[in-house]
Amino acid sequence: MKFEKILFNTRFREMALNSLEGMLDLIKAGLKEVVLVYIIPREEVAFVPFGGYMKEEEEKIKEKAGEQFKQWQAVLAKKGVKSKTYVQVGMPNAVILDIANKEKVDMIVSGRKKRSLFEKVYVGGHMLDLIRRSPIPILMNKYMAEYEQDDEIVTRVNEHIFDRPMLATDWSQPSSNAVDALAGLKGLASDVIVVHNIGVKISKGMSPAQLQELKKESRRRLKAYCKRLTSAGINAESHLSSGRTAAEIINLSRSYNSTMIVLGRTGKDWLSQYWLGGVSHRVAENSELPVLLIP
Repeated sequence: MKFEKILFNTRFREMALNSLEGMLDLIKAGLKEVVLVYIIPREEVAFVPFGGYMKEEEEKIKEKAGEQFKQWQAVLAKKGVKSKTYVQVGMPNAVILDIANKEKVDMIVSGRKKRSLFEKVYVGGHMLDLIRRSPIPILMNKYMAEYEQDDEIVTRVNEHIFDRPMLATDWSQPSSNAVDALAGLKGLASDVIVVHNIGVKISKGMSPAQLQELKKESRRRLKAYCKRLTSAGINAESHLSSGRTAAEIINLSRSYNSTMIVLGRTGKDWLSQYWLGGVSHRVAENSELPVLLIP
């Protein structure tokens, strides 16, 4: 899997340009072009108390976005990276996916919106919907993140996120695809940590002999994943753990000083996950690291 062309979706929030500049590390892995996208939600310009369409407001927003994109394109050009811009009105996810398909990009990069109290109770609907519908990898980028550790609020700046990725696998086909995606980071990733967690629900009720056999098979699979990466020219090491999977993945990412978490987007019922929360979604929401999800 290559990352020669990426779509960078933005709302021009604080440090958005810093986030984009971080993507330029991908030049070492073959990045050639960035498609810059700003979607104006239809409700911002299409609805007024008595109906109608605020055309002048749309033009103002487009003009301002265009000016900012010109500055960003200058940054990309200095690095030898081609760029193209889209500023459109519409339903954000639908437009993003249409542009991604039209441009045949290798990855969509989108930042995480700050969550409201309501979204903490349910889920981040915009990002989850984008992940569910996208046939290509999605990177939830987090240039700066706040998180709680040892009863303190810690601020982390995520730079050089591709240096030391951690792949958390559940042996699904998307997890296997994630190995191919990581192989595409040759020349950029210094090494990869491959982890598998034996979840509480899986191990519950197993006899000691059954659990030992499961661990043996899991280590065999981890070794095979690492071999695929080393064959591609990337150093890899493995770790087998047990416990509550989402929390364990986040804890391991900290223990190994990982710079990014890579997960396969499982083929489970995403409508069910919307309400209950799947492992991929919980990690993407709760980790302070950028999370790359592979379909």
